[in-house]
Amino acid sequence: MIATINPATGQTLRTFSPLTRAELDRKISDAAEAFRGFRFTSIGRRREWMTRAAGILETRRREFGELITMEMGKPITASVAEVVKCATACRYYAENASSLLADETVKTSATESFVRFQPMGVILAVMPWNFPFWQVFRFAAPTLMAGNTGLLKHASNVPQCALAIQEIFTEAGFPEHVFQTLLIGSDMVREVLRDPRVAAATLTGSEAAGRDVAGTAGREIKKTVLELGGSDPFIVMPSANLDEAAKTAVKARTVNSGQSCIAAKRFIIAEEIADEFERRFVAGMKSLKVGDPTDEATEIGPLATPQILEDVARQVEASIAAGARLLTGGRRIGSKGTFYEPTVLTNTPLESPASREEVFGPVAAIFRVRDVDEAIRVANDSMFGLGASVWTNDESERQRFINDIETGQVFVNAMVASDPHLPFGGVKRSGYGRELGSYGIREFMNIKTVWIHDHSTAAKKNSE
Repeated sequence: MIATINPATGQTLRTFSPLTRAELDRKISDAAEAFRGFRFTSIGRRREWMTRAAGILETRRREFGELITMEMGKPITASVAEVVKCATACRYYAENASSLLADETVKTSATESFVRFQPMGVILAVMPWNFPFWQVFRFAAPTLMAGNTGLLKHASNVPQCALAIQEIFTEAGFPEHVFQTLLIGSDMVREVLRDPRVAAATLTGSEAAGRDVAGTAGREIKKTVLELGGSDPFIVMPSANLDEAAKTAVKARTVNSGQSCIAAKRFIIAEEIADEFERRFVAGMKSLKVGDPTDEATEIGPLATPQILEDVARQVEASIAAGARLLTGGRRIGSKGTFYEPTVLTNTPLESPASREEVFGPVAAIFRVRDVDEAIRVANDSMFGLGASVWTNDESERQRFINDIETGQVFVNAMVASDPHLPFGGVKRSGYGRELGSYGIREFMNIKTVWIHDHSTAAKKNSE
């Protein structure tokens, strides 16, 4: 069902009929036709439109923030901040696309040789509900600035966010059909991807969804970018500022009420400071205000769906049964809505769900280690490899962590976050390809080699 269901109350606010096959075919056709003209618009014109989109986001930040909160339960302060972050991505690519996509001269034996970046065509984006604006804009801003057109298949529980994003690009002045929302179920994604008018796809979501999209695209020989799950390690060594590490650990675990791929989930703590870290960390988790996401003071809102609530509860119970010790939390809150207590487990077995699976809620698992070698071993003992946060003031430890941890990004003495200036993505089962930065805008480009041999110039040189 494509519907807005308020997770704080369980109330269905609005439902939508999915596109018919004829309507879907029309939208794909419109996107392909729009690309034929849009690809030749100047980057200067695209810059104007993208800058306007940034202004719309900033001006209507509260309106869009409330929409996010209503559809997926993010606390309103975080929702508004998400909208503002989208504006920063729009401005970054508006200001930098020209230089990021400029021809690259390469010295060879040719008279002239260079690399040119040209758009591929219609790009399908399959996006998740947890950051319903940010996930889309970090795809759409570079994709549209590069001259591609976009089709958005958003999560079925945030349809109004999806429609609002299409409206933003239209209002900003982008040509008709350059960016379109597809109100379809997951069962239609394969059909869209198999369509010869669609050039490539990007997906942010579960491992299962990524496998399905990649498999379909592979059979069609189409490029994909996948940003999948994560079980990010948060490592604290004895030389770290323990107070700052513990405070940041609480934020890192509970960003978006714990529903983030790059939220820290496995806390790997040096044995000699583990007791004190646990004390501070548990106190911080207990102090969080859980409740109405429309309240400015709320720090933890409801989980997005009843199924997520059930999954989190199951993972916590199974981890305790496997030998983990509960320090705080571990229960559903009330009978109305999908709220779950901020939870901390310690003595967590490496084979428990809290270690092996991605827990998409405010649940932290603590692991004690003897030294840097064991910390790296535990951090890498995961099928995921999205991000890592490491806390140490020892330079040799920093270099070990940077070089040896198997993730797409390592943050030293800071929590993992996405930034338009830097590439974002993972390794192992966290996916492949990169979003954001210079790498992100080039993912869906034809990287064309150009070799020019000027015979008249060569002849002139020979005659001289």
